[in-house]
Amino acid sequence: MMKNLDSNSSKLLDIAMFPWFAFGHFIPFLHLSNKLAEKGHKISFLLPKGIQPKLEQINQYPNLIQFFPLLVPHVEGLPPAAESTAGVPPRLQKYLAMAFDGTHQQVEAILSFIKPDLVFYDFGHWVPALARQLGFKSVFYGVVSTMSLSIITKKVTKEMTVEELLELPPAYPCPAVNYKSAEADRLLFKAEPFGDGLTFQERITTSMKQSDALAFRTYREIEGPFCDYLSKQHHGKSVLLTGPCLPETKTKQLEEKWVDWLSKFEPKSVVFCSFGSQSILQKDEFQELLLGFELSGLPFLVALTPPQGCTTVEEALPQGFEERVGGSGLVYGGWVPQELLLKHPSIGCFVNHCGYGTMWEFLLSDCQIVLIPEIPDQMLNTRLMVNELKVAVEVERGENKQISKEDLSQAIKLVMDEDSEIARVLKSNRAKLKETLAKGDLQEQYIDNFIQGLQDLIK
Repeated sequence: MMKNLDSNSSKLLDIAMFPWFAFGHFIPFLHLSNKLAEKGHKISFLLPKGIQPKLEQINQYPNLIQFFPLLVPHVEGLPPAAESTAGVPPRLQKYLAMAFDGTHQQVEAILSFIKPDLVFYDFGHWVPALARQLGFKSVFYGVVSTMSLSIITKKVTKEMTVEELLELPPAYPCPAVNYKSAEADRLLFKAEPFGDGLTFQERITTSMKQSDALAFRTYREIEGPFCDYLSKQHHGKSVLLTGPCLPETKTKQLEEKWVDWLSKFEPKSVVFCSFGSQSILQKDEFQELLLGFELSGLPFLVALTPPQGCTTVEEALPQGFEERVGGSGLVYGGWVPQELLLKHPSIGCFVNHCGYGTMWEFLLSDCQIVLIPEIPDQMLNTRLMVNELKVAVEVERGENKQISKEDLSQAIKLVMDEDSEIARVLKSNRAKLKETLAKGDLQEQYIDNFIQGLQDLIK
């Protein structure tokens, strides 16, 4: 049921959404769309034609949120029928960026037809010029942490030394970041071509620079200094915050199969691991992780996509693994209700990649947190959690950049040891944050203020 509009929400807005072609962008844009539609605002959502059926179930207000399908042009080098980053290796995503830019004429035709008040975008660096031409405002919407976006403002080139790569931008608000030299080559992705004539770094900075306002999916209580930093980097440009916009869980209770299995164990004793459906490990990485959970000696629930070359998780299990762990370890290859599992009293530790959406979920849980970041934005989220907020630990990687079973086991034992000073500090810091973030109307206040900011922008 739609909520009553606040007295200060005088104008119902007509908003277009045009996210980068990745589920990690489609879904946060759609969650925000739901929050805005809940207040009565109209949304036109531009996305690839083949993606629309996969998102329709997330659309809570089909009377106010209308999908406008785009035909993704074929680009040589891009896998056939690719419409998103799903199934496209990072090294080939530059071709997806070319295809994304190739929808320019379709986007222009749709926006000319719907004539919105505002268009939200992220990787479409050409959208602000188009918006000005058509007579409406453009808003850059960052769905990753503002800490990540703050780092992206730093110019990166392939000629840089490791030391230069790892040097923080001037006046950066988090001197505790301290990148590891092993991550330098991963940060170089920003210097790679990403579409026609632009590097990844140039695409993002241009998108932000040309916008009428910057919007971020965060709370000031977590990332205030980084929001201020970005505002200064962009000459005091308006910064609007939506909050994380996490969806309400439709199912309020765990299925019986999960409850029955978890109830066999003591409170806060089970280690839960989930990396999300987009993460597909190599078989040897998958097996090493499982051996790490076994080595910890604690009960565990691992929810991972089958590794490369395998159709099920069962065929990828280490030799003798099932016989050794017995009923104290469960490996599951399908989707799991992560948010509900984190709330179960038996779950005491959560091992994850530190994706941005997952980050907000675990900050609202009572679990100890162990992080294994894979891609650059996850690494930056991890720095925020480990170095700045001090609510989690990271598993160290070896010289080969792989996670060993010994290091994973050691990290789990460290946070699960009730006598450990580190474990007590992490728990205390997280409890304070949760108290702030769990205030009943915090998200609602952010959305109301956000809408007011949008209305001020178009006056």
